[in-house]
Formats: sequence, C-alpha cells, structure tokens
Amino acid sequence: MNLSVNIAGVTWKNPVTVASGTFGSGAEYSEFVDLSKLGAVTTKGVANIPWEGNPTPRVAETYGGMLNAIGLQNPGIDVFVKRDIPYLKSQNATIVVNVCGKTTEDYVEVVERLGDEPVDMLEINVSCPNVKEGGIAFGQNPDALYDITRAVKAKAKQPIIMKLSPNVTDITEMARAAEAAGADAVSLINTLTGMKIDVERQAFVLANKTGGLSGPAIKPVAVRMVYQVANAVKIPIIGMGGIRTAADALEFILAGATAVSVGTCNFVNPQTTMEVIAGIEDYMKRHKVEDINDLIGIVK
Repeated sequence: MNLSVNIAGVTWKNPVTVASGTFGSGAEYSEFVDLSKLGAVTTKGVANIPWEGNPTPRVAETYGGMLNAIGLQNPGIDVFVKRDIPYLKSQNATIVVNVCGKTTEDYVEVVERLGDEPVDMLEINVSCPNVKEGGIAFGQNPDALYDITRAVKAKAKQPIIMKLSPNVTDITEMARAAEAAGADAVSLINTLTGMKIDVERQAFVLANKTGGLSGPAIKPVAVRMVYQVANAVKIPIIGMGGIRTAADALEFILAGATAVSVGTCNFVNPQTTMEVIAGIEDYMKRHKVEDINDLIGIVK
C-alpha cells in the first residue's frame, strides 16, 4: 500500500503535515509525535528579523474553533537557521519552512538565506499585511500575489508553496495568479477573519479586535475552496482548515488536495496527526485502495 505523495518533486512519505504556527518548529511536540513519521513538518512563520507579535490577549476560544491574533511572533531567520533546522534534520523530518514578511524584500531576503540550508520546501505566507500597500495582505490582490510569487520564485532554490488567504472574493483567481507566476504548489485555506466581543465587559476579547478563525467551524468553507482551486489549476494543493480525523482529511483529498495539514487540533490532541495517518491507512484497506494518489480529486 502506497501512502507517499509527490509535491513539486519532493516525496512525502504520507500526505499529512502540520499547519504553520500550530506546531512551532517541532521540538515541543516531539514527545507526542515521531516527526519522522509525518509527511512533512511545516514550521512557524520565519521573518528576516525577530517579530514581537501583537499585544495580549491574542487567543480566544470560539464555538467550533479558536481566534488568534499572534501577529507572527518569531525569533527571526538567524535563530531559526542555528537552532531549528539542525533539530528537524536530526529527527529525519521533511522540512517545509513558512516564510513571512512585510515587504517583498523581506520575503526575498529569507528565501535567499534558506537557499543553501537543508530544507525541502518553502511555504510563503501571503496573508501578511503589505506595509507598502497600506496594510492590505499580499494574498488579497491577484496582482500583488503574482508579483510576490514571481519575486520569490526568481530567488528560491527550493520549490515554493503559496499559502492562500480565504478572505477574498474569488479564491480561484488568486490560485491562478500564483500558478501563472510560477508557484510550485498552493496551500489553503489560511484563517478566516473573525471577531469576538465580551458582552459582560462590553469590549473586544482580543487586543487586536480581529483575529484568524481556525478549527472545525471553517472546514466546510475550506473543502469548498480546495475543490474550486483543484478544478482551476494544475499545480498540487495542500488542503487545511479544521481537520480533526482521517475522514476530515479524506474529504480534502477527494476534493482534490494532494496533501493535508492539521492545525488547531494539535492544541486539543497532540496525537491528531498520527491518528489521521493511521485512519487514512485503515480507510484504504477497507476500500481496497492500493495508492493514496488514486483518491486525489475523484469526487467531481
């Protein structure tokens, strides 16, 4: 039975990774998860310099999920290269580095720094606010997305995955822009913009007012967007948004995703990824499927 998938020339031993920002860079989960058994480890976002992130409170529980406004707090590329890459290599993990920035130059600087590092793929977080464009995210304007994808692709030595924001009118337009600019793959969906108000205090729960909604509540939206994108582009898709079980993961695969990413549920049950991988295997046995690739996008 074959669980391995190929994304832009990189072979993953199975189609399951973790969503950026929910797994750190792997070390804090290593007592729960054998990192070498994941298809890949996707790291927390890394910028060219350390980011402090947003003021607290910056996480809130919601019905069926959570809101976060962490603000991409990270120690910067220097610490990441020295501390996190060697650790992940020592665990025999396939490494996908999530890259964030506030300007095109920021992204390119990180991508160039990672060029000679032993990492397998780069995931470009285009949900960052573009400071030069007045704060609109790179991923909310197809022209801006095209330009950043092209700039990153010109310098990247590893395949690049563009992580798409769902906070747009037409997700297929964004996916097509990324593909046209040379993206090797896309991942979706990032969080939906949400808000929570404390009615007793009559105040916002998050210091940032708004945050990114993730978790099971967003899964039907995510599956729909993955299906739309799978029918609009030819590059591979990594699907994510509210995956808790193997059945959830398989919905994304049947809709057209080559791989899936588990995010919020890592906080609830650190074993989720292992359970999803085992469940996919069990499903394939029950349905007499020899190759996971035979399931990708078969629901039309």
